[in-house]
Amino acid sequence: MSVDKNLHIVMFPWLAFGHMIPYLELSKLIAQKGHRVSFVSTPKNIDRLPTQLPPHLSPFLSFVKIPLPQLHNLPPDAEATSDLPYDKVQFLKKAFDALKQPLSDFLQTSDADWILYDFAPYWVGQEIGPNLRIKTAFFTIFILQSLAFVGPMSGDSRMKLEDFTVPPDWIPFPTTVAFRHFEIKKLFDFVAGNTTGVTDIDRLKMSAHYSDLVVVRAFPEFEPEWIQLLEDIHHKTVLPVGQLPTSEYDLKEDNPTWQSIKEWLDKQAKGSVVYVAFGSEAKPNQHELTEIALGLEQSRFSFFWVLRTRLGLSDPEPIELPEGFEERTKGRGVVCTTWAPQLKILGHESVGGFLTHSGWSSVVEAIQSERALVLLSFVADQGIIARVLEEKKMGYCVPRSELDGSFTRDSVAESLKLVMVEEEGKVYRERIREMKDLFVNKERDEKLIDGFLSYLKKHRNNVDEQDH
Repeated sequence: MSVDKNLHIVMFPWLAFGHMIPYLELSKLIAQKGHRVSFVSTPKNIDRLPTQLPPHLSPFLSFVKIPLPQLHNLPPDAEATSDLPYDKVQFLKKAFDALKQPLSDFLQTSDADWILYDFAPYWVGQEIGPNLRIKTAFFTIFILQSLAFVGPMSGDSRMKLEDFTVPPDWIPFPTTVAFRHFEIKKLFDFVAGNTTGVTDIDRLKMSAHYSDLVVVRAFPEFEPEWIQLLEDIHHKTVLPVGQLPTSEYDLKEDNPTWQSIKEWLDKQAKGSVVYVAFGSEAKPNQHELTEIALGLEQSRFSFFWVLRTRLGLSDPEPIELPEGFEERTKGRGVVCTTWAPQLKILGHESVGGFLTHSGWSSVVEAIQSERALVLLSFVADQGIIARVLEEKKMGYCVPRSELDGSFTRDSVAESLKLVMVEEEGKVYRERIREMKDLFVNKERDEKLIDGFLSYLKKHRNNVDEQDH
């Protein structure tokens, strides 16, 4: 088989939009180079993704729907993490694990050269790839620092909470990358009740360990020492493919949702609005929501807040804004409880800052639009991301209690003022602007994708066999 023959690559992301979107962005970049991509997910998720493709890409990128097995404890309408409260996500993982056989059946008839898989289905690299003689790449959307913090398959003796609040032994250079007490406690609480029998940390370790290749959402100039460290930890090639900034949604200017948002933003002064959003998985508790709302009110800034009051229909604890809040902030604040086009909002000149959960896709979108970051992390590795951004002076964390993560309306208001207007916070505004050219660099990203694809061509099974 010729090394030049075009590839067929299967994409298999975890059922979270913060994972599926970067997988889709990489799929489009691969399809642009004339390779075939099969994007595999569940029907409801594919229907909710921005799957409208430019005509020149549609022959190369197909969406494959595999129904999610219905399991006890999993609400029938839940196919993504955003459809569920955080403590129910374990049941989604259990259903996802049951996709092993249907995925195998699809791959058996697919002539795939490679499958790129996420952290949850570690069994793709462990079993499916070797059994079907398809090469496997662990494509992780977690940042390099989170992956390095998780560490190697063996030699990790951390057991207690405190072990995770300091950088691990295998990071040989100075760093602040570690969890704070309240962040790791929250993760430990969920680990204790995990019904799948496999923790997320073990899934991550095994996904990297059993793969033929590790693919990361990164570029060498920003963090070369972390790429090298990952190669040392896993003893395998680690290929960066760029940050995969979200491409503009195919949202026409006359789209009614965007039209009404734009009309309001157009009336605000340049750089005066705080955009507030915490992603599809993070939901503050009632006390946190009250403090955020009253902090926004106290700050006197105009704001546009995309608020999820519940995670799916099965969420037993919907949250409510403080009484009278919307009346008191009428005119200078908008609370939106439905989907909003984040990239377009961040790109509007009236927006000056972003109060965010520190999800990496949101961070990259903020850098695309040069918006200063105020950080309030809630779940998963968001705390690690916040450490990295703080270390690089790219974001400012709202001060919180080390023990339980609580914060006050005063600390929210003061953090917003610092980052948006005060002299002391100028460093955060300038740093984000400096980062734009580094993060959004089409020419460099093009080279990274070319290098990645030429590696896949060279190392697919039939070529490997010819070489021996």
